[in-house]
Amino acid sequence: MTGVELPRHREHVLKAMRDVTAETGVRLIDVTDQPGEFANLTVEITPDTALEDNQPCVTYLDFRSEARVETATIQMRSKDTWRCAYHEAMHLMGVRGHPAGKTVLSYFPWKVDSLMPLDKVMLRAWYSPRMKGGMTPFEALPVLADELIATAADKPAATQARERFFASTVEQMQAYAAGRGDIPAIVKRSGKSTEEGIRHGRSEMSYFLGVAYFEGATVRPDQKQALTWFERAASAGNRRAQSYLAGPSR
Repeated sequence: MTGVELPRHREHVLKAMRDVTAETGVRLIDVTDQPGEFANLTVEITPDTALEDNQPCVTYLDFRSEARVETATIQMRSKDTWRCAYHEAMHLMGVRGHPAGKTVLSYFPWKVDSLMPLDKVMLRAWYSPRMKGGMTPFEALPVLADELIATAADKPAATQARERFFASTVEQMQAYAAGRGDIPAIVKRSGKSTEEGIRHGRSEMSYFLGVAYFEGATVRPDQKQALTWFERAASAGNRRAQSYLAGPSR
């Protein structure tokens, strides 16, 4: 750990790291005071004038494959460390995106100084043996849903809610991929969306839907639907979709 005002922030940052690694079974060793030791994670507390107001903290992951993070760097402005530590710790563990709801990853979080139940569910799912590197969202979604159902008091009701959520999500993503739907409002509110990013997202989502229907992930297998979505993605320049059409070899 390096940077400014370390005595003020060190314990809070370390607690965030300990909490996320405890949920995932990853070993955490602090070598800040051992200059001869190699650290594959660097946490830098920057001056308040560094970074940007709309991104006061950031995590950079270096990985050769989707299955393992080789090295990582986290930067946080000193004045924002309290609210950034758990958010960036989740990203450090490979959990991407900024879902709405009661999670420290939300752009508009309910709580910032500890993990919430949904955060723990996501971490356990991310490090589940069922979760494989390179999975598409529709392949990963059932793993996440099963972890959430495992925490529910009324599991039959939670299972029914899962099926409704799956159907609604697929419908919304089909509309988005086809150009009829928009990106989530929370992303627009963050000020980080771009027209180019939205176009790229439609291509990616078309590919994801192709995989979902091809493999029966989150939806029932439907080769005709899979072909339709792969062709849409491929026509937009998506190389993975083009590879599927040429002869899938995942």
